[in-house]
Amino acid sequence: MKIDKSIIKELNDYLEEFNLTEIEITEKDTKIKVSKNNVSISNQPVLASSSPSIQNEKTSNNFNTKSGTEITSPIIGTAYHAPEPGAKKFVEVGKKIKKGDTIMIVEAMKTMNHVPSTADGTVKEICIEDGHPVEFGQTIIILE
Repeated sequence: MKIDKSIIKELNDYLEEFNLTEIEITEKDTKIKVSKNNVSISNQPVLASSSPSIQNEKTSNNFNTKSGTEITSPIIGTAYHAPEPGAKKFVEVGKKIKKGDTIMIVEAMKTMNHVPSTADGTVKEICIEDGHPVEFGQTIIILE
């Protein structure tokens, strides 16, 4: 099997850029995982699993609680509130949205990924700033 070293270098750059300890990419039956002190590649079957992207939970490090439906990022990358600089934002606080509406774009590996709302509701809070990095599972908006 031939390994494309540029993929490993790009993943390593993401570790530094987003201050991560580990990142993993899976394509077909090849999985590449890069962490601060090790790199591993496996050529084993990968089972696809989906995790819920809506969570109702208390924040763990403080006494504040988030009430409402939390919509989380399905991927790691850079979050953008609009389709291009200067364009109208997908959502704003107070706006009613429906399940499936695009709420943000997350750029990952030079690909713009539209993030759909997983529930109906009114935007209560936007939890990530435009152009800032977002982690997998990080809350991006809260709906009432």
